[in-house]
Amino acid sequence: MTSTFDLPQRLLLGAGPSQTTDRVLRALGSPTLGHLDPAFGELLDDLSARLRTVFRTENRVAFPVSGTGSAGMETMVANLVSPGDRVICGIHGLFGERMADELARHGAHVVRVEGEWGRAIPLELMTEATKDGFDAMFVVHAETSTGVAQPLDGLADLCRANDALLLVDCVTSLGGHRLELDAWGVDAAFSGTQKCLNVPPGLAPFTLGPRAVAKAETVDCPSWYFDLSLVLGYWSGDGGRAYHHTAPINLIYGLHEGLGDVIEEGLEARWARHERAHGALLRAVRALGLERLAPEGEQLNSLLAVRIPEGVDDAAVRGSLLLEDGIEISGGVGKFAGSVWRLGVMGFGANPEPQRRLVEALAKRLGHEPADALAELDAGWTSD
Repeated sequence: MTSTFDLPQRLLLGAGPSQTTDRVLRALGSPTLGHLDPAFGELLDDLSARLRTVFRTENRVAFPVSGTGSAGMETMVANLVSPGDRVICGIHGLFGERMADELARHGAHVVRVEGEWGRAIPLELMTEATKDGFDAMFVVHAETSTGVAQPLDGLADLCRANDALLLVDCVTSLGGHRLELDAWGVDAAFSGTQKCLNVPPGLAPFTLGPRAVAKAETVDCPSWYFDLSLVLGYWSGDGGRAYHHTAPINLIYGLHEGLGDVIEEGLEARWARHERAHGALLRAVRALGLERLAPEGEQLNSLLAVRIPEGVDDAAVRGSLLLEDGIEISGGVGKFAGSVWRLGVMGFGANPEPQRRLVEALAKRLGHEPADALAELDAGWTSD
């Protein structure tokens, strides 16, 4: 029997989900094992080891939360924040706003540090917010709504001086933009599978350092599903795996292979490829009259946010790219709705061939001949 639902072929070059690789697709179709099968348990152990490698951490706790990136966010807050805790929250885009909302829902006293959308938050602003003490500090390392990478320099020192935790959202940086959790003193982080790892959405890579583990032991987690004292009984494997919920078996296969892609390429090489891909695409779209939102030095290599030229119909261009060219890009959100396009430079998308398809299609939609833009793209990929 064949499927009765005919899906179109798309090239996903928006803010996510990203294009799933053939390797991951094959893994997703592997025979489903039981979640307590010892063979599956061996795969879980190897998956955790791969996550440690890609997160650049020695943390004992490293596993994927069963749920999208937002489930990773909920797990972080539910286990590390108690009602009344003073939490500094850096906000320079939609996902900082989302975390501020999440923290408030859990009863935290949220200290909002408002940065300019499209810019990184200056360290001075974060430092000023610490003067009255705090229990945790949260920042979005990769702000998907604006294409900005937030430097983490100095934040761990502020947190250690106040016996506070440093919490990080790295949904769109894991596997595509330099990320050094241990070296940068990050205590807890969450990500998503559907960005630079080229795995379908549905899992949230998550890790806790020793200081965060100690804090979690003191927090009365209000969630049953995300309670780490229960979930880790399954993922730790110590003395056998205690049933908590049925893990998404085949998605875990896919993540295992997606992480394998990253490790085989090598993190340094992969980060360098994303940086080059971002630069090459920027050169190409500038030839089409588009300019990057983030200033030089604050750009997120895995996502290029560009300003839409005056007089260009945002929805019409994105719609024709999708329906006529089979290419998905993302529009702006929040303050940038209708004025920004977000172009994914994630894993598979950080390669010349998909970028050539995008540049050719964009040139047509914007009324340009593609030759100059393609020449800039090629130059970006071949220049030293």
